[in-house]
Amino acid sequence: MNTNKKEYQFTFGDKEITIETGRLAKQADGAVLVTCGKTQVLVTVCSAKEAAPEADFFPLLVDYKEKFYAAGKFLGGFNKREGRPSNGEILLMRMIDRPLRPLFPEGYFCETIVTAQVLSYEENCDPEVLAGLGSCASLVVSDIPFFSPVGFCKVGYINKQYILNPTPEQFKKSELEIVVAASKDAILMVEGEANEVSEEVMLGAINFAHTEIKKFCEVMVKMQKEVGKAKREFKIDNSALTSVTQKIKTQFFAKVQKCLAVNDKMERQNAVSALKKEVKEALAANPGNFGVEATASFGSLSNKAIEDILYHTMREDILANSKRIGGRDLKTIRKIQVETDVLKNAHGSSLFTRGETQVLGVVTLGGKEGEQLVDRISGVTFDRFYLHYTFAPYSVGEARGYRGVGRREIGHGNLAERALKKVLPADAYPYTVRICCEVLESNGSSSMGSVCSGSMALMDAGVPIKAPVAGIAMGLIKEGEKYKILSDILGDEDHLGDMDFKVAGTKDGITAIQMDIKITGITSQIMQEAMSQAKEGRMHILKEMTSAISTSRGQYKVGVPVIGLTKIAPDQIGMLIGPGGKNIRALQEEYKVTIECQEDGTIKVLGPIQDNVDTCISTISLQMNGPEVNSEYEAKVVSLKEYGAFVDIAAGISGLVHVSEISNDRVQDINEYLKEGDKVKVRVLDVDRFGKIKFSIKAIAPLNKRANDSSSGSISAN
Repeated sequence: MNTNKKEYQFTFGDKEITIETGRLAKQADGAVLVTCGKTQVLVTVCSAKEAAPEADFFPLLVDYKEKFYAAGKFLGGFNKREGRPSNGEILLMRMIDRPLRPLFPEGYFCETIVTAQVLSYEENCDPEVLAGLGSCASLVVSDIPFFSPVGFCKVGYINKQYILNPTPEQFKKSELEIVVAASKDAILMVEGEANEVSEEVMLGAINFAHTEIKKFCEVMVKMQKEVGKAKREFKIDNSALTSVTQKIKTQFFAKVQKCLAVNDKMERQNAVSALKKEVKEALAANPGNFGVEATASFGSLSNKAIEDILYHTMREDILANSKRIGGRDLKTIRKIQVETDVLKNAHGSSLFTRGETQVLGVVTLGGKEGEQLVDRISGVTFDRFYLHYTFAPYSVGEARGYRGVGRREIGHGNLAERALKKVLPADAYPYTVRICCEVLESNGSSSMGSVCSGSMALMDAGVPIKAPVAGIAMGLIKEGEKYKILSDILGDEDHLGDMDFKVAGTKDGITAIQMDIKITGITSQIMQEAMSQAKEGRMHILKEMTSAISTSRGQYKVGVPVIGLTKIAPDQIGMLIGPGGKNIRALQEEYKVTIECQEDGTIKVLGPIQDNVDTCISTISLQMNGPEVNSEYEAKVVSLKEYGAFVDIAAGISGLVHVSEISNDRVQDINEYLKEGDKVKVRVLDVDRFGKIKFSIKAIAPLNKRANDSSSGSISAN
């Protein structure tokens, strides 16, 4: 028996959760096993004792891994070992990272790794919530300096009731799905989606989550008191840098203000770079005048000092004078330009430009071959709508190559995808939809620019969305009790500010939300004001978007595959496919289409030509159900006998035209009237109980004898 093992049990929503420490992974700085039902997540944290030389940022990394053995499953595909994390795993890593980061001491640059592994899984106990709770618990019991306990939860909204940590089945009925992280005193992170809910409903969900999280924080306080290690000492002496910065500010403050007055991003960056270079040269020329040693790293000092002066100057201008970079006020949205039908051969495209942020949205429509397979421990799914976001270095003027998708791109793309999927047509919509959002320029919220460009591209492609969707990014400057909320933030305002709050939605309500902060939390009052101000901005952007396109186009563009649907009995699917796929291949080759079969008997036919799709569907109906008596078809003569001609009206559908049904004259020699390969019009006279079909040609138009030199072809009647 392990005498160091300690368990803490509590109720979270309607579920019992146990947090255990002292038994597993004891060499980590902190380790806990979080259990709910049969779901168990091991979370560990390790932090280096010293920071790397010249480190100037906090290298926090969160890893989350779903082990397939947890659900008693094998990983699909050729590789049977878990490798690169899935998009879902990466998104959770980001959601855990963001609220933890601001709660470490300022200047703490020691590499810190949080690792969460799902060891056991059952469907109705969410491992993602347990991973979030375990991340906080592992930090609480460790000796790593960390300000306060944090809790995580998910919230649903069903029948006007908020539900804590709903099951997957409950989420299907929910009007919203959000993840919230908070400390006992303040909200730290929000992310999720909703079915066009009001700001009041969304704020209610966040407040509901915070109330529940406070109960978890009380458990964390007890854990820290009873089993937590003594926190390692961490102090940072910035007095020397503060002194140097003050001297630099005295001499160069006017030039800092001049930099912040420049509206153009690249010009402002160039001005700041030139100022840093000037300060570096001044330090090197007369280090004693600034109170630094001649051996100091003047480049590092000038960079840190100017960044610090920019930070405080920008914030003071906003708090005292409501004056932003370039002179813009708090609520004004930058100039917006919109275009649609930008690309000549794409199924749908749009260009959205807001200030110096520009996103090209491109839509592709297709069939089942475009579906995205997702294999996780919760099961295999196929996504018929997805959005890919690309942030190339040239969009911010950087001279470096693009090396593939990073975590940030996956997160931004997912937020835009969640915003748009809420307005897509119902599940019966036959197309698979892919949106690509190419960021061409970036200076503030390219993810919300992607929402706008993606929405317009969908309409340009003819996808019947419920309503246009727009997104806006809000910022915050807060010092003590004073704060100002900013609409449509710039990249520098995000970098130097305290909050990045993104809201997307239609004119009727919110479809997606994300909030990150760099301080130790914000109040419900600030959230409420930010949502209200964001709504004003969203309405303005939607109005600008409608100048280019306001509703979906009435038809698809040339190049979009035509889709036809028909239904057969599920037990007829094998007949349609045929032995070894022979029949379905023949249909696809003859009509130049793609045929997709669903388990319920729904048959989807895709092709570039409407007539071919319609004819193929008619043929499938014939093959499955047979022809109706008195119906008429064009038939092909396949063989001739003394007693009549065998004809095909579709692949696999044949019948006999008796010699008495060819002409009004007595037919002595059938070859005088027909040849193999001839096309003739026939009427169905009878289908017997064995499925044999009797046709008539003369019931439509009797044939005459051929001329001696006649050749195969369409036959003329009397």
